[in-house]
Amino acid sequence: MQYIPNILFVIALVAGIGYFTMNIRKIIRNIRLGKDVDRSDNKRERFKNMAMIALGQSKMVRRPIAGILHVIVYLGFIIINIEVLEIIIDGIFGTHRIFAFLGGFYDFLIASFEILALLVLVSVILFWIRRNVINIRRFKTLKGWPKNDGNIILYFEVVLMALFLTMNAADLQLQELGADHYVKAGAYPVSQFIAPLFDGMTQGSLIILERTAWWLHILGILIFLNYLYFSKHLHILLAFPNTYYGALKPQGEFDNLEAVTNEVKLMMDPNADPFAAPTTEVEEEPEKFGASDVMDLNWAQLLNAYTCTECGRCTSECPANQTGKKLSPRKIMMDTRDRLKEVGDNIDKNGSFVDDGKQLLNDYITTEELWACTSCNACVEACPVSINPLSIIIDMRRYLVMEQSAAPTDLNNMMSNIENNGAPWPFNQMDRLNWNKE
Repeated sequence: MQYIPNILFVIALVAGIGYFTMNIRKIIRNIRLGKDVDRSDNKRERFKNMAMIALGQSKMVRRPIAGILHVIVYLGFIIINIEVLEIIIDGIFGTHRIFAFLGGFYDFLIASFEILALLVLVSVILFWIRRNVINIRRFKTLKGWPKNDGNIILYFEVVLMALFLTMNAADLQLQELGADHYVKAGAYPVSQFIAPLFDGMTQGSLIILERTAWWLHILGILIFLNYLYFSKHLHILLAFPNTYYGALKPQGEFDNLEAVTNEVKLMMDPNADPFAAPTTEVEEEPEKFGASDVMDLNWAQLLNAYTCTECGRCTSECPANQTGKKLSPRKIMMDTRDRLKEVGDNIDKNGSFVDDGKQLLNDYITTEELWACTSCNACVEACPVSINPLSIIIDMRRYLVMEQSAAPTDLNNMMSNIENNGAPWPFNQMDRLNWNKE
């Protein structure tokens, strides 16, 4: 009977980590649906970006209030969860505070965890006020699940920190009472003020309270871990690979389409015969220019979509959005992720993707949104985790122009003028200097 709690703990741990692993494998599979792109160059620069942006939060603190609060929550949550290692060992082997032998260093750790827990609680409450009370436009425009998702994660944080402090306060009371199994260990600068609330409780009641808080805390962490798959807070994990694999080219430099480059080389080669018969018996299907669905994007762009924090900094900096146009870079990333999840669910159901009559273009993202973009890169610069909405917009515009000849009238006129006159303006080359005669 004494081993039943340990067995139940191991079952919960294996189930939680197993379900999380299964979902992470789905995400990796979905990301790999994208086209290949080489992001293996300049490893030193990539590690530097990951250290500065994902770990160091360097782009978050450009907006100091939100940035500092986010750093507190981020560091607090990561550091406090160091104690999860002790909880796991205690849960498996039936021990209690197994690292207590560290003495003064253990006291320092527990005291640090408690102070951070209090700071996280305060920060989370301020975040909730910013999201739900203060009239911040980039949060106010979120409706339905995206808004609820942001609040749910804040409630998770509050509950987990409250359980942590309650567990410690009850433990402190039991240490003072000299209860069996509760060795005197740790320093409790915050929970020592909570402990007096439990004065008068019997030792048995305190043990039930401490054990209940302990179990709910670890189970809450496992639930939180698996909730990430369904939440925008997946960026807690994906921010690191996303910043590592971010593009290193100057932001104004666009990639050339290899298929187009090959066509141009063929046209420029005086020895090439464009009418030559194909060298293989079965001619390959021509590569699509641009992107109309998520499978046409590269894997780095799909990783971007899963990493999106939905913070709205990109949209708040977008000049098109500020002037009332329909474009929202945040929506571009959310739509891409939603479509990718839909494709993944299709594969889960059918074994492989079965055409569902939908695509990212038109069913999720409209041409009006795409052509509202000024390609200024403000959204790319603003993103705290190196996401590039512009690259998706450009690839989809390439598809519209090169596959569907569906460019706006002004753009078609400009390209016709370049083709006929060698310039964007509707004037014959011979007439270019006529203004000088006047």
